[in-house]
Amino acid sequence: MKDFAAIDFETANQQRSSVCSVGVVVVRGGKVVDRYYSLIYPRPDFFTFFTTRVHGLTMQDVEDAPAFPSVWRQIAPKIEGLPLVAHNSQFDEGCLRAVFAAYGMDYPLYEFHCTCRASRHILGKKLLNHQLQTVAAYCGYDLKLHHNALADAEACAAIALRLL
Repeated sequence: MKDFAAIDFETANQQRSSVCSVGVVVVRGGKVVDRYYSLIYPRPDFFTFFTTRVHGLTMQDVEDAPAFPSVWRQIAPKIEGLPLVAHNSQFDEGCLRAVFAAYGMDYPLYEFHCTCRASRHILGKKLLNHQLQTVAAYCGYDLKLHHNALADAEACAAIALRLL
């Protein structure tokens, strides 16, 4: 796969619609051609202790951030016609579908591919686990800011270029 967009969401709470940040890395011809990151004002608008502990974001970080529809208007043209790739795509696709529903937006049936599933299939027992940071390291990407949406999307892109 040489043309795709790697995407990663972080959420504010247990609701998949509560996306609070997004990272997108656009790959064309096997090369990264664009990167995008934004904080997002979440819906519902509260953070749990657990999610803050995972990614470090709080309500104070997103209080002036745009709502999802505004952010998506910037992303949609960048990814038009491209398949989306995520590590554990079930989570990220679930977030995307949920936040589209929360805002009453028509979901355009994006095609998703999963680098975690690909890793399990291709690498099998070569790795101790198939977590993003482990697979990224195997593929030569040093993931220093795990759970930063853009860093995770960059890691996912590196994995996709190697395994897909």
